[in-house]
Amino acid sequence: MAKKFKIKKGDQVMVIAGDDKGKTAEVLKVLTKKDAVIVAGCKIAKKAVKPNEENKEGGFMNVEMPIHISNVKKVEG
Repeated sequence: MAKKFKIKKGDQVMVIAGDDKGKTAEVLKVLTKKDAVIVAGCKIAKKAVKPNEENKEGGFMNVEMPIHISNVKKVEG
């Protein structure tokens, strides 16, 4: 059975723990199996990318990583 969370895609949340504590942003994705959310502009990591048709040179790309759902709270408004 699928888990239910009070936070959904598109909600405004505030990060209450970690390096991005205090930031307010929008939820991009909810990962129910990991009990985590991906928040725009929070917990950025560099990912190595090989050259391909889209990205000719390759190199590094900034990617948002999941944050545990207990470390964010929904903001009204």
